Amino acid sequence: MNREIPIAQARRVLSRLPELFAGDPDLGALAVTRRGHPVLALMPWELYDSLIETLEILGDSELVSELRQGILEIDAGKGVAWEDALSDLAG
Repeated sequence: MNREIPIAQARRVLSRLPELFAGDPDLGALAVTRRGHPVLALMPWELYDSLIETLEILGDSELVSELRQGILEIDAGKGVAWEDALSDLAG
């Protein structure tokens, strides 16, 4: 499917866009164009929400530092198996 839609067409099909995204989970974002140039982006709420969460994390230097440290620990083989972590949390 084309990842662009002219604004006039977007107006006509606005109420059907949720079904469009639901029918094609790989669609991602859809560019709304005016005179051939992108002016808006439409995306499923889950994608928007995950982008905002990612930006919030990347904007927090302490969280980014902890994330980098965790990646280094995993690369060094210091990770804990998921099953073991769940077991530890369950007590």
